[in-house]
Amino acid sequence: MNLIMLGPPGCGKGTQAQRLIEKYGIPQISTGDLLRAAVKNGTELGREAKKFMDAGKLVPDEVVVGMVKERLTQPDAQKGFILDGFPRTVPQAEALDKMLASVGRAITKVVSIEVPDQEVVVRLSGRRTCKNCGAMYHVKFSPSKKEGVCDKCGGETYQRSDDNAETIKSRLKVFHEQTAPVKSHYAGKGLVAEIPGVGDINGITQAIMKALG
Repeated sequence: MNLIMLGPPGCGKGTQAQRLIEKYGIPQISTGDLLRAAVKNGTELGREAKKFMDAGKLVPDEVVVGMVKERLTQPDAQKGFILDGFPRTVPQAEALDKMLASVGRAITKVVSIEVPDQEVVVRLSGRRTCKNCGAMYHVKFSPSKKEGVCDKCGGETYQRSDDNAETIKSRLKVFHEQTAPVKSHYAGKGLVAEIPGVGDINGITQAIMKALG
């Protein structure tokens, strides 16, 4: 089961990916985590990536795909994988397809969690985080007992700078510009399962499982 998870920020990809990991026993692969680990461990690809990162440039697709390829050789990825946050662009998707074909593998399904923009803004702009212990709250869905105060440690809760409505709207614009073509790329191959991402979390999980057969 070789999966790609697509969806806007705040759509619940992380929660659903965790459930798929438990169900199928396959790892979630985040290219952000791979990059950080490769740089930290000073691997050949990590050193290459660091050059671009230090210069404030984007790491080239071939370097990122090389890291994914390396990761897929590890024992836990032999039964499959869940790619999260990659590919973000059509050239990345094409490079990924080519790399997988070179090792006799292919994407099984692209799970696209569909959440309206307005819902994303409500979800993310309502998040509050404790400055002290990091506990998470939501002003609408799971507020702290006393506004601005953490239930667990009494610390001050705050809104992260990237969780304000304007920043969220600009993140969504980038997401739609980059990811819509990626979805079309895989839809053309008949691989996309569109899953409504609003409502009961268990119901969303069941819809994903059904789509995966």
